[in-house]
Amino acid sequence: MPGAWWPWIRCLALVTAAVGCRARTPPPNTPFSDDFERTELGPGWNVTGPGYRIAEGQLEVTNGYNHPAWLRRPLPQNVLIDLDVASKSPAGDIKVELYGDGESFDPDKGGYTSTGYVLIFGGWHNSLSVICRQDEHGEGRKAERNDVRVEPFRRYHFTIARRGGAIDWAIDGRPFLAWTDPAPLGGAGHEYFAVNDWEADVTFDNLSIRPAP
Repeated sequence: MPGAWWPWIRCLALVTAAVGCRARTPPPNTPFSDDFERTELGPGWNVTGPGYRIAEGQLEVTNGYNHPAWLRRPLPQNVLIDLDVASKSPAGDIKVELYGDGESFDPDKGGYTSTGYVLIFGGWHNSLSVICRQDEHGEGRKAERNDVRVEPFRRYHFTIARRGGAIDWAIDGRPFLAWTDPAPLGGAGHEYFAVNDWEADVTFDNLSIRPAP
């Protein structure tokens, strides 16, 4: 009869091994960096549409039409994000999202309402830069300026900090836009970071995410 138990023992061993080998998401307070020095973006990102590719050690996207590439790991409650960006297009339109749900996208090139905060440098044909809370239009725009244009092919460095409800965005070490949300997004459905795009040809590189001091 001992042999009759063998299939059950083997099955239990396989299940235990599978559970033990299952990938675990690092805690939100674990620092993260990505230099995109590889050929494929890989399973660490949830790419919700075509147009994303790795080229010359950078993440490049064209005609994303608000299909973000979401990083598959939660953000710290208070965060400091550094990122190098550029646009090859006169349209500018460099876009990132913070504290979204990690899954949402625009299904039909219609009105896109983010699940998090949207920061856009040189949007609307390089005429406006904004910090938005979910909606990119109307009352969703919380801070904006129209006096700076994205220079095609120029490499910029974003530093974005979120502490409590305060969002501070600097470009090349200089304060750019800031806004404090009286009801900060966070928790389930508001945990993830993404890069995004409409029609411009934009690049992202040297991403660093860590808890804000």
